[in-house]
This record gives sequence, C-alpha cells and structure tokens, in this order.
Amino acid sequence: MAIDQHEIERLRAQFPAQARTLNGKPIAYFDGPGGTQVPDSVLEAIQTSYVERNANFDGAFSTSKENGDATSKVRDIVANFLGAESGETISFGANMTSLNYALSRGLARGFSPGDEVIITALDHEANRGPWLSLERLGIKVVEAAMLDNGELDYDDLTQKINSKTKLVAVGLASNAIGTVNDIDRVINLAKSHGALVVGDAVHYAAHFPLNVSELGIDFLLCSAYKFYGPHIGILYSRPGLLASIDTDRLSTQKQTAPYRIETGTLNYPALAGVAAAIDFINGMGAGGDLAGSAHNAMQRLHDYEMSLATQYYDGLSALPDVLIRGPSIETLRTPTISFNHQNANAKEIAEHLANEAIQVWHGHFYAQRVLDHYDLSDKGGLIRVGMSAYNTAEEVSRLLNALEDFIRRC
Repeated sequence: MAIDQHEIERLRAQFPAQARTLNGKPIAYFDGPGGTQVPDSVLEAIQTSYVERNANFDGAFSTSKENGDATSKVRDIVANFLGAESGETISFGANMTSLNYALSRGLARGFSPGDEVIITALDHEANRGPWLSLERLGIKVVEAAMLDNGELDYDDLTQKINSKTKLVAVGLASNAIGTVNDIDRVINLAKSHGALVVGDAVHYAAHFPLNVSELGIDFLLCSAYKFYGPHIGILYSRPGLLASIDTDRLSTQKQTAPYRIETGTLNYPALAGVAAAIDFINGMGAGGDLAGSAHNAMQRLHDYEMSLATQYYDGLSALPDVLIRGPSIETLRTPTISFNHQNANAKEIAEHLANEAIQVWHGHFYAQRVLDHYDLSDKGGLIRVGMSAYNTAEEVSRLLNALEDFIRRC
C-alpha cells in the first residue's frame, strides 16, 4: 500500500527541523544523502539514555546492567533491520570510515605482498582510502572502472579479478549519482575467485530494504545518520569471520565478536538513538516481526521517495543546458539525482537555492573519482538532490521553480 499524504504529514510533524524557516520561508531539506534530519523519538531516546543508564557496561549496579541490556537490544534491532543472523554480527564505531580503516588493518595482517584488492571508481572514498592505504604494505590495489552512464564497468571488473585477488571493496549504491550496483553479480564473481567482499551500504541502506544473510556478503558497513539516526558507524560481519581477523584491540577488550573490532567505550546514548531511528522506520511498515516491519517499511519509503525523484528528474530534464549524471530514472537507482549546468558553477547554483531556503549539496561528496570521470572538478562538481521520507511533491515543485529561475538568468 502506497504512502498517502496524511501519512507524510504525520511523519513530517515528528521532525523538529521542519519548523525552521530562512528568509521567511520553510526550509526544504534535500541534503539527506549527506545526513538526514532526526525525529523527536530519536532525540528523546538519547536523552533517556543519559538520564536513566549513563554508565559503562559490565558493572554490578543497576544502571550498568540496564545499559548492557540496552546495548545488546540495539545490536538485535540493527540485525533485524539489516536482515542479519543475530546481534552478534553487529559491531559499532564512531563512523563508517573509522570502522573500515580498522577492518582493512585487521584483514591486511592476513595478506601478503603481491596480493591484490579491487576497489571501484564509483565508490565513496571511505571504501577506497582504507584499501589504498595497504599499498605501503606491498598490497596491489586495482581500480575497476565506471561507464559514462554512471554504472560500474562489470567487464573491466571481470578482467581484473584473478587468483591473487583477496578482497573486492564495492558500494551497493553511489552516494554521488544514485547508481545501484549489481551486488549479487559482484559477490558471485568474487566468490568464484575465493575473494572476500566488503560492501559500502551507507547510501543504499537509507533507501532499500536489506537482507545481508541472504545476500551472502562478508562485511557490510552503513551509518545510522543517513536513516534518521545519530552519527554511528555500523559493521556487519558474516558469522565467524570477525573472530578470524587480527584487529587492533586492547588486551582488556572482549576478544570475541562483535566486540573484537570495537575500540574504547561506545557512544551508548547515540546507540539508543539508532534503535529509536529504526523503530521510527518500522512504524512506517507492516509485518509480523521487526524484520518484516523494516523490510516493508523501507520498501514503502523507497516507493514514495522514487515518486518524488521521478517528478524531479522529469522536471530537471526539461531545463536547458542541464546534464543529469548517472542512470536514468527508469532503471533501479536511489532517489538521489545529480547534475551539472553547462553555463554555471555548481556552487553558484547551491548558493542560489540556499537563499531560497532549499538545501542541496554541491561538490564531490567524497566520490572524487566520479567527478574525475566527468571532468567536473574545476567546475564546482555536481549539484546533488536527495529525496528523504519527509520531502513532499510541493517542495520538489518549489525546487524546480527555483532552478528554472536561476537558469533563466544564466
């Protein structure tokens, strides 16, 4: 069942940021790919954690025990959200990048000079930089190319993977241009060569339901602040795999999964916010259990966001001198659409929209190789517009009108 206007109004009312105005106009938040706004329930959960169980875990006293129980519950809630086997597969960190660096260092201790890792030109630097850093250890890092239509070049990937390949690092979706990669194809190809797969789902998890256990991926990373939660990095590790990695860890740290890769004290109040964010998403769906609710809710939200993305894509396509980058709207993609204008710098466009209380990102979005491919680095990069659950068709119309007004004056 499609999300109706009444549901969207009820959903928007839960976001305090929706009350903000600029220059007498309500702010329209199309900057979700860089981090979404958060609902009241997330803020309340964070405050409750500080008030009721502000203690580390493993203590004999009540607040410590309550915090330990709450943290275990968060792992279970995230596991259900991702379709993971259990909470023991879920580790947390400051952000996705930090976790991926920790993962790369641990895995590298099992590699040898001359071994190879494949990254892609389509990826965010958070799933490139940690692997490129292994070159100083003698690991060969190979890049799979992207095509002009914004898709991964699977022929190039197939040619470059070989018996020396130990790992393939790939994004499930491009945060820069909305491409959704054929992750099943990548996993099957990697497995045929005995290679591990590390998937960056930071952008994908915000817009699609996931089932990592069915996917068969080895590691998957995402970030809660992209789906209405606080800044927390999340790592899924296939059961039994994390225990085989020589991670950086203190001798006093728990040595088993999921703790094995977690360094220092976790941000427990933020973890409470993660659970609340997923509960918020689950409330948009229907299902017999948490996993069913999350899957249904994410599909409903995706369908709604894509209806807005289609409205925007069609309107944008009609504007003169606009070059939309990435897959067409008819293909499987995220509701994140980026473009550049042949006669205007991306920053100029973003500033014009900002003055109209419309928030969009411009630049490289930490996907520099995408800009290199399109030769846009000296033109301010791309303008990126992302649809989130709290956006509306009226806001999309307002955005298109503001763009048309700017372009008319170019």
